[in-house]
This record gives sequence, structure tokens and C-alpha cells, in this order.
Amino acid sequence: MVAHINTVAFQGIEALDVDVQVSISSGLPSFTIVGLPDKAVAESRERVRSAIGAMGLALPPKRITVNLAPADILKEGSHFDLPIALGLLVAMDVMGVEDLGEYAALGELGLDGALIAVAGVLLAAVQANAHGRGLICPQKSGAEALWAGGGDVLAAPSLLALVNHFKGSQIISPPLPAAPQQITKYPDLSDIKGQETAKRALEVAAAGGHNILLIGPPGSGKSMLAQRLPGILPPLDARAALTVSMIASVAGLLRDGALTLNRPFRDPHHSASMPALVGGGARAKPGEASLAHQGVLFLDELPEFSRPVLDALRQPTETGQISIARVNAHVTYPARFQLVAAMNPCRCGYLSDPARACSRAPPPISPCRRRPKARPKSPPGWRAPATSNASALSRSTPRCAQTPKPRANCSIKWQCRTNAAKRS
Repeated sequence: MVAHINTVAFQGIEALDVDVQVSISSGLPSFTIVGLPDKAVAESRERVRSAIGAMGLALPPKRITVNLAPADILKEGSHFDLPIALGLLVAMDVMGVEDLGEYAALGELGLDGALIAVAGVLLAAVQANAHGRGLICPQKSGAEALWAGGGDVLAAPSLLALVNHFKGSQIISPPLPAAPQQITKYPDLSDIKGQETAKRALEVAAAGGHNILLIGPPGSGKSMLAQRLPGILPPLDARAALTVSMIASVAGLLRDGALTLNRPFRDPHHSASMPALVGGGARAKPGEASLAHQGVLFLDELPEFSRPVLDALRQPTETGQISIARVNAHVTYPARFQLVAAMNPCRCGYLSDPARACSRAPPPISPCRRRPKARPKSPPGWRAPATSNASALSRSTPRCAQTPKPRANCSIKWQCRTNAAKRS
């Protein structure tokens, strides 16, 4: 007899159906998992063996084979523990196959048989509802699964409680829905005194969805302005909140199973690698650009970022998504963010500052003025000064590489001249 249990594998923010097939046959005692499992899935043998032993049962001294079909898709993560254990219990005639046919299962097993929360429950619930199935998940992930709506969610605290529930000796209470995360009180733009030019540029960028580059000496308030941009952006609608929550669920950042309503604000350090920013790694996890979807990606000290990192931002700023190509998979994550960058005007940071002259070269010609190591070919958006004593402004003509017509992320340069610069 071959037992079949439904579960899912994750590729980006998509859930793919996986059929867990368990067979117990005659032969030398062994426990083999096939179907392109990764290290975490291969280690599930010991967790499943210990969890079944904690129930007072023992695996039969026979040849046990677990196949994760389709076999050409890489299976990653510890959420395969529960479907493998349920398949073994069905093959051992502890549970009936008709009990689990209408469910998809995922969850990690502890050595004592407890079910541990895993990432991606929201995506699995959406996929199960699309096929008319219920979902079996850990108790702590039940509230997250309810956001998919419409399907039966069975959130069990342990493997033993799940078996008793299907045998009728114990009833698992349905999970309680979690309230959406309250919108974070972002810093208020009105707290900033002065900087009227920079605040005006920030408001225009928020209204039009422009990217913005802030240039000014240290301490002029560039980071303070960037942190207040999410507070003047419109709130997320239902569809955008669900997409942002699904990305957070895949990354394991969804707190207490509550749907997030906050605009993401991500500010990676300038030493971040390219996989950390755009996503990647062995499991092709979402990077900072995808975690900032529908929010703000703030790059402080822009010239310090490496050239490959900045070059990698060209595709997402144009298409709103990131495609990660690996040998085993091709994953696409949404990444429609608003880019905010900040930099000093020169190496010492005080070029054109009327109070402090540039220490690297005499004005008006200073060789220490620097540019980013790489400039993304996509339109950078707005460039606004952040100085404490601005008296004259000049606005240049809008320019865009693709078309002469202004667009939502067309480059509009703002230049600031101080009183000292005018007198010179």
C-alpha cells in the first residue's frame, strides 16, 4: 500500500502542489527519502522517527521509502516533516487515508511530537483553497492560514492531538483569527524644522511615486527625511496588503499570523551583498528589494554601495519584479518599491557649506566631489538638496533617457546654491 499526502513546495511567492508518497515494503530496515530533497528534508527522518516514538509507536523494521513528487522540483524546508509523518501513520494503518485526502499538510515536528510553526503557511492556505482542500498546520500558524479565507483550517498543537482528532477521541478547537497589525505610527514630517525645499521634494515624490536622491552635508537631516516618507504615503489596499504579507510569510517575518498593513521601510547597510539586496542564496530567498515591495527602500551612503549591487537594481526599478535564476529553479519576486538614496556632496561632506569649507581642495574646483560607483540606467527620480542654509534654487529641465515626456519616475534635478556660493 502506498499512502498519499498533499503538501506544497515554494518557488518565490508561489506554492506548488507536492504529493508525498510513503511505501512500507519487505526488505532490510531502511528509511529513504527521494524526490530531490535538501538537507533539511533529509534530516526529517530522525525528527519523524522520534515524534512517532513519542506517541508510543515504533516504525516497522521494514524498507520505508518516501517519494516527494514531482521529483524534478527541489524540496526545501522543514515543513515536510508533518506530511511525511502522516503518510507513515496511514501506511501503518494508524490513520485512514480517507481522513487526510481532503487536506494539505505542512509543519515541522519536534522530537516530542509537537508541531512547530513554519514559514509560508499563508501561501499554502491560498493554494489549498484554490484546489478545494483544507489545511493542516501547527497551532501557532492557524491565525495566519485563516487570512486565505474559505477553507477548513486544522491547527494542531502536536501529532498525537491530530491523530486523536481524526479518531474522534479529541476535538481540536478552530483557530482564532488574528487582528491585522496596527499601522505603525511613522515619524511625522512636521517634526522637521526648516528644510522646506527637501520637504517639498519629498511630498512631490510621495504623490507621484518618484524615486529621490538626497544630497547634503553630514547632520543635515537626510536620513531623518527618508524615515518620514512612509508616513505620508497612502495606506495599503487589500490586495497590496495580502501581497506584502505573503512575501513576509515566505521570509518568516509575519508576526503572530497577523496580516501586515504597514508600508515596508527597509534600510540595508552599504556593505550588503547583491543576494542580500535583490534576493538569492541557496534557497533563493527574497532580498531587501522584495521585502520593500509597496514601500520604501532607503540606501544611505549611496557611493559606498558596490557597483554590482547598484547594477542589480536596474531590473526591479523598471519592471517592478526580480527574477532570480539558479540551476535548480527560476524564482520571481515582486519588487515595486520607492527608492530613496542619500549621499554626501564630497568625501569630507562639506562642499558648498557656507560655514565649513571643503577640506579636500580649495573652492570653486574640488576634485573630492564623488559620484556613486554605479548609476542604475533606470530613471533615478528626484534629486533634492539637504542643506541648512539654502537661499537660491534653480530647477533644470526634466530629463528622461527613454522619452522626452515626464513620467512617474522621470529624473528632475534640484540644485541648491548657498549664499557663499552666490557671492563667489
